[in-house]
Amino acid sequence: MDAIWSAWAQQNGTVEMAEPARHARQLAALEDGSAAAVLSDFALLKVEGEEAEAFLQGQLSSDIRLLNEAQAQFSSYSTAKGRMLASFLIWKRTGAYYLMVSADIAAAIQKRLTMFVMRAKVKVQLADEWTLLGLNEKAARATLPAQWAAAHLTALQVAQSENGLAVALPCGGALLALQGSGEWNQRLQDDADLQWVSPAAWALKDIRAGIAWVRLATQEQFVPQMANMELIGAVSFKKGCYPGQEIVARTQYLGKVKRRLFRVSTSAKMSIGDKLYSPQAPGQSIGMVAAICPLGDGVFEGLAVAQAQAWESGVYLDEEGNIPLACLSLPYSLEENAAK
Repeated sequence: MDAIWSAWAQQNGTVEMAEPARHARQLAALEDGSAAAVLSDFALLKVEGEEAEAFLQGQLSSDIRLLNEAQAQFSSYSTAKGRMLASFLIWKRTGAYYLMVSADIAAAIQKRLTMFVMRAKVKVQLADEWTLLGLNEKAARATLPAQWAAAHLTALQVAQSENGLAVALPCGGALLALQGSGEWNQRLQDDADLQWVSPAAWALKDIRAGIAWVRLATQEQFVPQMANMELIGAVSFKKGCYPGQEIVARTQYLGKVKRRLFRVSTSAKMSIGDKLYSPQAPGQSIGMVAAICPLGDGVFEGLAVAQAQAWESGVYLDEEGNIPLACLSLPYSLEENAAK
């Protein structure tokens, strides 16, 4: 993160989750006001070089050849057994590829990708000179150039500027990647109506969009389809080989996706990585919590990977069956055929 924005976020108390009353105000601003977040829980990897496209095409689950400077895409990186090590939002800028990834795994993923570069003309590095910001729709309209806001861009379209870019998000609003000073920075810092929220509050936007990021606690827990990655365009079934491709393709075409990502709520505290249980499978875990956001009054909303059939008898946070999860709607259908 840019040093100026890092200091600014610390000064304004938007790095850690706020105390309950302030957190509630932040959630309200996300819903009905003008809100922005410094996304300090994410980092950027920069992949560049003559063979960067071919390298990423052979490592990630999406079709990197479809990327251009006007279109971003989701993607994932897996082990040979098809278990996700990371998930990304990727865009292209001045010939380089930028991979937005959870900050707690960024250094490890950079190191692992570098191991496979070998003699290819590719460089993989952490791009910590960039700042990542999330803006809800009202904040995006106030901050971004008029021609961008008026265009009503579809999800994942990109607007480039001299000092950064904006990606239209599926959850509404925009992701900003900023470097150095510029018009967007000044507008954000001068906007008296803007409510700054913590990454913990911003997480609700991704939860309601049905987007689960791989975090340290969930590495190697899910094949991409378990996290609905193919439903958000993160998996191509028409490209060549990449780590785990055989497992991912077999899972898709043999219809063996028994676990799926669901939006859930509960009245007890839950954490990313918590195991889930069901009376259908006594004594064993049937899933895991992938994302959370406290809503206040003891209510938590989140995303969880669970056996689809387990909902018939209930899904619980505890083996005894005392803490049930409620299944909420997602913005996309789990029955969609997204085999691209």
